Amino acid sequence: MTGDILNRAMALLAFVLLTGFVGILIGYVTRWDLAIMSMITLVLAGWDFWHTAMGNKSDHH
Repeated sequence: MTGDILNRAMALLAFVLLTGFVGILIGYVTRWDLAIMSMITLVLAGWDFWHTAMGNKSDHH
């Protein structure tokens, strides 16, 4: 149980760091195309984190 919580905490920390980096990138490099691609990256990373954190990581292939 403790390992599962630690994995979730580390995944959340990684997502927060990614969000901070992308936020700084968008803030200092003001290009609309970079902002769109960065937002798509954050949405996909957030979606992956949400499904992993909720335990929905089964493959249906």
